[in-house]
Amino acid sequence: MAKVKIVTDSSAQLTDEELEQYDITMVPLMVMIDNTVYVDHDTITNETFVPKMLAAHDLPKTSQPPVGKFVEAFDQLGEDGSEILCLNMLEAISGTVHAAEQAATISKSNVTVVDSQSTDRGLGFQVLEAAKLAQQGADLQTILKRVDKVRSNTKLYLCVMTLDNIVKGGRLPAFAGAITNFLNIKLGLQVTGGKLKIISKGRGDKSLRKFFNGIIDEMKQTPSIKSIGISYVTETEILKETVQKLKDDFPNASLLERVTSPTISTHTGKGAFALIYFSDPD
Repeated sequence: MAKVKIVTDSSAQLTDEELEQYDITMVPLMVMIDNTVYVDHDTITNETFVPKMLAAHDLPKTSQPPVGKFVEAFDQLGEDGSEILCLNMLEAISGTVHAAEQAATISKSNVTVVDSQSTDRGLGFQVLEAAKLAQQGADLQTILKRVDKVRSNTKLYLCVMTLDNIVKGGRLPAFAGAITNFLNIKLGLQVTGGKLKIISKGRGDKSLRKFFNGIIDEMKQTPSIKSIGISYVTETEILKETVQKLKDDFPNASLLERVTSPTISTHTGKGAFALIYFSDPD
């Protein structure tokens, strides 16, 4: 039986320890800050990116990995006859999955590419479960079935504190951004079905507290919560309050709290953070 090796992109929220322990290969995205190009997870980290972004003259520009980088990784990993499973961030925010698909048609290796329909720790949950099974010698179909289940049992919620980055990135008309910022409108969003949907809109921090309190109430009704992720751009009081509530209410669930990737930071802006959780009732 051919061994399965796991590949993902650098939007996945994974620690260096997890990458090493579970033998996960990460293909990096790139980001340009004021004409200087950085390689995610190589020449820049999640933590060092944020102050550079906030001090930049222009909004940083992110780009998917070159097809050749995926081909190089696939060919190297498959030299011993291993099958490759590549899990990528949702198509709705990046063409990374298409670069991986193109690379799969070029590579000498047997490669399966999957749109995770998620990103950050939501993608990370799928990658970790796949990598654990791969280490145990599971075949590709068994791993894919588990990945589907993890995806179905993962929720990803996100708050956006300011629309400046969305406007600068051309995803919202400038006048609309100016009005919502002037009115102190905060957005609550959910990644669902591979799409980013606005599910809450209100003025001030009070609306966000209500948003996250509602999510935590939902979590209390969800059996067997296994893992929780909190990923953020910069720290806020609401972030700290939410993390403390999660620790109090779910003491037995693993919780990873970290700065998000440069790609997500660029799109969401200062103060944004996400709450991601995975339940495993079986």
